[in-house]
Amino acid sequence: MKPASRFLGAIVLSTGAVLLGAAGPAGADPIPGCTAGDVTAVMTGVSAGMTTYLFTHPDVNDFLTSLQGLSKSDAKQKTKDYLAANPQVRDELTAIRQPGVDLRNRCNIPLKAEIASVI
Repeated sequence: MKPASRFLGAIVLSTGAVLLGAAGPAGADPIPGCTAGDVTAVMTGVSAGMTTYLFTHPDVNDFLTSLQGLSKSDAKQKTKDYLAANPQVRDELTAIRQPGVDLRNRCNIPLKAEIASVI
């Protein structure tokens, strides 16, 4: 699978996982701003921001692409090491992801609802 396809696949899976986590019990009134549409809109913005960032920062894109084929534990450790050595990149990626974190906190979406990430 091509890197872009893998990345987009991960985004689709994460958005679906967040939506499932936000669904709650059947018949429950959703928290305002936490409907499936709201979650999808926020995650789409995060995905678009990440896509733009990676295409405008080829070194980061190349690094993340280089993780393909590694075990999850190796990829996680290499990513932690890379972000520790590149705090500006870490801060920029954190800022891009922040709306998703805020949504998860505001809407009481458990962390388990998202696919585990290393960032």
